[in-house]
Amino acid sequence: MSKIALVGLGLVGRAWAVSFARAGHEVAIWDERPEAIDAALGFVNRVLPDLDANDLLRGEAPLSVRARMRRAASLEEALDGASHAQENTPEDVATKEKVFADLDRLADPETVLASSTSAILPSVFSRGLAGRGRCLVVHPINPPSLIPAVEIVPAPWTEPSVVERTVVLMTEAGHAPIAMTREIDGFVINRLQGALLEEAFRLVADGFASTEDVDVAIREGLALRWSFMGPFETVDLNAPGGVRDYAERYQRIYARIFPSTQRRVDWAGAVMDRIEQERRSRLPADQLAERAAWRDRRLMALAAHKKRAAEEIGE
Repeated sequence: MSKIALVGLGLVGRAWAVSFARAGHEVAIWDERPEAIDAALGFVNRVLPDLDANDLLRGEAPLSVRARMRRAASLEEALDGASHAQENTPEDVATKEKVFADLDRLADPETVLASSTSAILPSVFSRGLAGRGRCLVVHPINPPSLIPAVEIVPAPWTEPSVVERTVVLMTEAGHAPIAMTREIDGFVINRLQGALLEEAFRLVADGFASTEDVDVAIREGLALRWSFMGPFETVDLNAPGGVRDYAERYQRIYARIFPSTQRRVDWAGAVMDRIEQERRSRLPADQLAERAAWRDRRLMALAAHKKRAAEEIGE
């Protein structure tokens, strides 16, 4: 297996460490803040036993996976010999530009340079680099140690071989790559999530439903199918004749709805007072971290269930 360099160790970077080490790679972790490295390793030490208990370490012992992670004393040391560098710094264009200039200057010529950004186009931070052909976005869904989907987004000048190498790397690490053909604002996942959130805010702002009603609609409704099928497969199975039959039967319903979706509700406006009040009544602010840990345990259980179901029922 190859060496992976992780640059930046926040919530996403530390989960990448688990994902790559579990796949058998040597993982060099580096952050300009030493305390971030300590916090990341503390997280890893806590989460590995839970992953093991859910059979999510590919049959290896937690200590074996942990042994593949090594603290780098400098960015140069982290990049030395790495075939892939995954950057996880804050969502700020100036920061990305500076970090990628350093990565391009210090990394081996064949090292793929990938950003975990969820909102910045790869052309923005790579346009001025001599090695811009090896730069792209590899955007995970947090935490990547538990959620397989990952968006691979090339800049206009990213070499096709770089995309191909990255697809192979992610697939072998247990991820489900979304290999985009070109960049677009929001990529795929945030565009889909954004469409749903826009409607969720409208429904609450206009008084049609509470925040819990909307959450129930997804949690106890659509998400049950969506946890193992996408929207196209869902509708393909929801009409006797498949996806074309579904469109012929139901397109007029969505065409009728569409005009009412063409306005935005300001998420920071008056509706936020209601949404925040309803959420805090269900989950006090001092319990957010505890609930996030609960979410991750539920994700582990779901990942374990999907793994078993795929083996017993089929993909």
